[in-house]
Amino acid sequence: MKKYISIILVSTAAGFFGSYLFQQVNKPLSKPEFTVISDSSSTPKAQIISNTNPLSELISSDNDFVNASKTSTQSVVYIKNISEQTYRMSFMDMFFYDGDRTTQRVSSGSGVIFTSDGYIISNNHVVAEADRLEVIIGKDTYEAKLVGTDPSTDLSVLKIEAKNLRAIPIGSSHDLQVGEGVIAVGNPFNLTSTVTSGIVSAKARALNIVQDKFPIESFIQTDAAINPGNSGGALVNRKGELVGINTAILSRTGSYAGYGFAVPVDIVKKVVDDLIKYGEVQKAIIGADVADLSQDVSNRLDLKLENYDGVLVTSVIKGFAAEEVGLKNEDIIISLDGTTVNSKAEFDELMSYRSPGDRITIKWKRGNKNFEKGVTLTNREGTTKILKRELFTSEYLGADLEIISKVEQDMFNINNGVKITKLYNQGLLARLGLENGLIITYINDYKIDTPQKLANILSKLRGKIRIEGVSKSGTKGYYTFYLR
Repeated sequence: MKKYISIILVSTAAGFFGSYLFQQVNKPLSKPEFTVISDSSSTPKAQIISNTNPLSELISSDNDFVNASKTSTQSVVYIKNISEQTYRMSFMDMFFYDGDRTTQRVSSGSGVIFTSDGYIISNNHVVAEADRLEVIIGKDTYEAKLVGTDPSTDLSVLKIEAKNLRAIPIGSSHDLQVGEGVIAVGNPFNLTSTVTSGIVSAKARALNIVQDKFPIESFIQTDAAINPGNSGGALVNRKGELVGINTAILSRTGSYAGYGFAVPVDIVKKVVDDLIKYGEVQKAIIGADVADLSQDVSNRLDLKLENYDGVLVTSVIKGFAAEEVGLKNEDIIISLDGTTVNSKAEFDELMSYRSPGDRITIKWKRGNKNFEKGVTLTNREGTTKILKRELFTSEYLGADLEIISKVEQDMFNINNGVKITKLYNQGLLARLGLENGLIITYINDYKIDTPQKLANILSKLRGKIRIEGVSKSGTKGYYTFYLR
């Protein structure tokens, strides 16, 4: 009997102990514990020690990307660039075929819906040399009109006739942090609505890839995979807000190799608003070129610097704001409107937010002296007026032409000239082998200062013709032709 009583008591005790142990093991993990700690002050401080659940954080992160993807994929479109190319297949074609052959070239890229009534952002290189542009949204295809381009930032704006489109929410690239999670949305390899994720690897990257006289390169670098076809697509944060327009990759093969780059949305907003409103970006010009500072630069110029903060002034343009306030070559610009500047990319980005007529404070140093003055920014003509691009199109020449700006005249040390902005296959200038970006200054000693004068002279001249000018790389030279 005593044996059975002992067994019952042991079993009961084990039961109570097991119940207590079960309750302790199953306490909620997320409940915070409070521990009072004290320092040298008389008032105790409370420190919250939280047992967070790593799994719940991971799920929250995944949900952020899922929601951001749902939002952004509805605002990213597929763009087709369709162009006609003329060619002769062989010498025998001249005898057996009447005229030249044509072939259709189709390339593609991405775009982002900027407004619900049909304005769409993309890259300049996505729409370049297009005879026709199509925008595909879901199962609908729209003919698109090119509103304007800005080669200096590699951006373009298209317009389609549509309403109630899903415009993408706009975020801030200024607030974007290195290490922050982002997703890239686009149409790589004709695969529509593709999403890749990564982080912001760096900001204010300059790659020297923008082919323009006044490039603005201050890219967001990301390890989110960007491939051909992603160009013009969206880089968005975890809220699904646009923080950049995907533009470039750094690769030896043409495919993603770990580095992608996007134009910051704060630059995009200014460019797109100007293109929609004026058809031309109202660039603010201070009238000074700058370069990054380094130990090599300092040693070469014998600057004797204690540090390499700021950017080095390499040239000052006559008649512009920088000259008026007294900036000189080898001065070091420290800040613009109180914002420190430590790279050319940062300088260019700060300037890209501004418009002609804006007044800013510039701080610089020369040797051991510091200077600080207010300056009014101007446009490329040295005024504060709104500029609208005036193109002259000549069917005979097969080209779009424009008068060069005052800032380009100073840059190339010329007093006049007309620039070729676009060539068409069947035109005279294309057949002569001239290239886009060439500035024509003289034809047979005739001074060329307007597109109309250029077209008039070439339509009348016969025999030996000499065209003088400046190439887009800045090289002066001439072409010689014979016209019959």
